[in-house]
Amino acid sequence: MKKIILFVSVALLSFAIQAQVKAPQPSPSAKIEQVIGLTDVSVSYARPSMKGRTIFGNLVPFDKLWRTGANKNTEITFSEDVKVEGKELKKGTYAVFTKPGKENWEVIFYTDNTNWGIPKEWDEAKVAAKATVKVNKIPMNVETFTIMFSDFTMNGATLNFLWENTEAAVKIEVPTKETTLASIEAVMAGPSANDHYKAAVFYKEIEEYTKAKEHIDKAVASSKEPAFWYHRQQSLIYAKTGDKDGAIKAAKTSLTLAEKAGNADYVKMNKDSLAEWGAK
Repeated sequence: MKKIILFVSVALLSFAIQAQVKAPQPSPSAKIEQVIGLTDVSVSYARPSMKGRTIFGNLVPFDKLWRTGANKNTEITFSEDVKVEGKELKKGTYAVFTKPGKENWEVIFYTDNTNWGIPKEWDEAKVAAKATVKVNKIPMNVETFTIMFSDFTMNGATLNFLWENTEAAVKIEVPTKETTLASIEAVMAGPSANDHYKAAVFYKEIEEYTKAKEHIDKAVASSKEPAFWYHRQQSLIYAKTGDKDGAIKAAKTSLTLAEKAGNADYVKMNKDSLAEWGAK
């Protein structure tokens, strides 16, 4: 009986520890996902509200580093290299810090995005890009801090920060032209060596060896650098089509390349296949 009471007591205590009160956050989290041109951009931030307070120059002091929101620092992610106010910024995820001023805001993209708020020690070497933008006064109060995108074109958009009666806007340029031209050239050039390789492996798996042979030959022929795994698949496909001499030749090539690359697995597989096919 004592053991049962003890077990129940422990269970109830465990439940009490695990149970947590659910309540809304004072500064709720938000995430924006936006495609600009052909570039994926996302922003994660927390949204504090005015609640009758004076914000800029009071709650958020002028010319002091701000996390640009609440709680964890605001983060922005770019899928491609971009420009912010004409400054180069590599693709990746950045913390967004700002220094709001009466007339201008300094907007900083910081490579260390793991801070809860402002870094304890600021490292200028981690500043990937920095831009100074003018403050615009708006004819109404924005109660809750808001980050949004506007003014879209094929080649860019504007990143807007709005709170109280203040707006700061950062111009973002994306490489739509370059990305599109590269895509056009790739498509017009036809399938790549890797496309043919994948097709060959697929056709081998479904036992359509004639088509597999056609694609693996194109993969090998169009490959800029000899690949031991291409020649390995070629040897296996040739063996399935009954071309033992072709299979042995391809396996020997794969073996030589695998030995140069130091890939012991492919060395063994090729040696085993050559022995199976009676290679001399």
